[in-house]
Amino acid sequence: MTRKSGVALWRQIADQIRQAIGAGTLGSDGRLPTEMALSERFGVNRHTLRSAIAALVQEGVLRAEQGRGTFVESRQKLSYPISARTRFSTGLREQTRDRRSSLLAYALEPASDRVAESLRLTSGAPVLRLETLSEADGRPVSRATSWFDAERFPGFEKVYAETGSITLSFQHFGISDYFRRSTLVSARHADASDLADLKLSAGAIVLVAVATNVDGEGVPVQYAETRFVADRVELSVSTQA
Repeated sequence: MTRKSGVALWRQIADQIRQAIGAGTLGSDGRLPTEMALSERFGVNRHTLRSAIAALVQEGVLRAEQGRGTFVESRQKLSYPISARTRFSTGLREQTRDRRSSLLAYALEPASDRVAESLRLTSGAPVLRLETLSEADGRPVSRATSWFDAERFPGFEKVYAETGSITLSFQHFGISDYFRRSTLVSARHADASDLADLKLSAGAIVLVAVATNVDGEGVPVQYAETRFVADRVELSVSTQA
């Protein structure tokens, strides 16, 4: 096979296996061929193949059973709706038993030009940055970085740490409802922090949703970048509220 510059060979093989599974040309019966057959198919040695399979097992794409072989993990992707009222707790309610979000870190910092423009603040104005992790049925599904006007929401991080909910935190500050003004979706490789917190292996893909939420008066209250695990979540964009 042709090597892609800067991408480890085992990662390339892992991506090809994932794509073949998705296309139905590999593992359509739920089980992968033997290591020898896969090594020949992809033109790599067994060590490289094992590294690729190990990464896909860690990411939840495959399941390895000692003495039996390697199987395609049958769990379906979660469908996460993005609409005017996008909420993590309610968006996955019908698909999961348990949903929770937690605060990883926070910081007060001057707003960058991008954050300031999104929140309608002056560049350098004080903003609160939250780093959060969301899980569904014990599996990490997304990691988010959110910014808020620090003067309008003093102590927001403490309220969120107690409630684990952006919605409940806003209610604490008198915002009964808020709406999604815009969402931009893209995809990229996960960075080091996302790899660790989302329990992924190097080179894994995340779906990135960059969004701005506004209050009932149309004033921006949150600017956020959320990274979803591409093998666990699909984004469903709707124009409905």
